[in-house]
Amino acid sequence: MPVLRQGGRLGLGLVLALALPLALAVGWEIAVDTGVASGRLLPPPSRIGATLWELAASGDLLVHVEATLIRVGLGFLFGAAAGILMGTAVAMLPLVRRICDPSLQALRAVPSLAWVPLFILWFGILETPKILLIAVGVFFPVYVGVSGAIASVDRKLVEVGRIYRLSRGAMARRILLPAILPATLVGLRTGLGLGFLFVVAAELMGASEGLGYLLVDGQQLGKPDQILAAIIAFALAGKLADTLFVAMTRPLTRWQDTVRDSL
Repeated sequence: MPVLRQGGRLGLGLVLALALPLALAVGWEIAVDTGVASGRLLPPPSRIGATLWELAASGDLLVHVEATLIRVGLGFLFGAAAGILMGTAVAMLPLVRRICDPSLQALRAVPSLAWVPLFILWFGILETPKILLIAVGVFFPVYVGVSGAIASVDRKLVEVGRIYRLSRGAMARRILLPAILPATLVGLRTGLGLGFLFVVAAELMGASEGLGYLLVDGQQLGKPDQILAAIIAFALAGKLADTLFVAMTRPLTRWQDTVRDSL
């Protein structure tokens, strides 16, 4: 029975999640078919679906999605690793915090496109600048999340560990890590989302494949259906990556008793 109940909740959740986009799609399709809207700049869902099918049937869609996911994956790994290391150092070492944090907080406000000409000048137009630009986008939310999580650990928890004479390793494993893990995972999840935002700017740097390239190609050729098809592919790829990340990290925070579990 619990399994059936959980399956029913998942099915209901899927129906509710799809209700709004399906309603909008059907409404716009009817508006174009009846002549209420022209559909020239915003094609109906049937034409966008046909474009997606053509791209998938030719194999082009898989090539572009694969290129984008590889770039996002590599950028996420490098940016997340650097963010965790730097966030830990800034939170644990006051001298590092005084020296590095003001500069990093200033750089955090720099728009992604501002890095493009500099990275092209330094690294050319191959894969290196693209991955580095994505890593920059991932780095800052992870850095802020980790450093903030460590800095906000309740001092009473540490004092309890000292009362029980826990070693440094046991203190980190049993008290500090569980305390900072939820906020760290939120930072990583935010960084993953920003990785998909930054990959568009990255693929402006001379890319010949990728969903960002598909967007630019559609704009240059005046194909709004291709642009919207690329946007939908971006949305689906980003949602899939986020869902996989949540599913993989959920066991790490299963011990939490949150208000969401009771809703």
